[in-house]
Amino acid sequence: MDWETDERPADGGQPAEITAVELDERSAPRFTLLIRAAKLIVGSAERLCVIRDVSAVGISIRLFHPLPAGEGIVLELQTGDHHALTQVWQRDGEAGFQFDEAIDVERLIRNLSDFPKRELRFSAEIPVALWVGGHQKRALLRNISQRGALIECEELLAIDQRLRVEGAGLPDIEARVRWRDDRHHGLVLDTTFQLMELADIIGRLGSAQSGAVHAGGRMRSASAS
Repeated sequence: MDWETDERPADGGQPAEITAVELDERSAPRFTLLIRAAKLIVGSAERLCVIRDVSAVGISIRLFHPLPAGEGIVLELQTGDHHALTQVWQRDGEAGFQFDEAIDVERLIRNLSDFPKRELRFSAEIPVALWVGGHQKRALLRNISQRGALIECEELLAIDQRLRVEGAGLPDIEARVRWRDDRHHGLVLDTTFQLMELADIIGRLGSAQSGAVHAGGRMRSASAS
């Protein structure tokens, strides 16, 4: 079974489609995109971004947080397509990249896909507390999106079980269980995050994960001494 949360039709919170307007007639014509959410992957870090304009050879992107240093930058689209990038510039919350290989611009503009579109999921490994019927259970947050999350819990939760999720870097999240596969449970959130809200959560989750890794390293070092 796919361990991702389910996909539901987009609501009025974010535009489902974009408008493309040709800007010029250079050797690689550029197009402006109005709010096309995507994911930038730099090493193990994942960041929410918005595509601003694109050509067959390059792309400019709005950033919510500065990109971490690293190589092997990959752009992931909601269609599931992945494109390797090389950063050219970054300033004032925006960045420009070259595609490592020429892309099909029309496919990107029209949001075409060989598979059903899905929400962008952002990986996590954060301990969380689940409040279920007044009782607290321990779990791990494995990923999060605008409308869903994936948790790992040793105790089996009932399908359609309502619960609240609390954890470092997270707002209190009200949700219900959509599916389960062994210890993994897909959640549907009661409230859809707006892009800025999700970007803020992802940034805080990255800091929480970094802190947990560093703390774990210090604990292991102390134990070994």
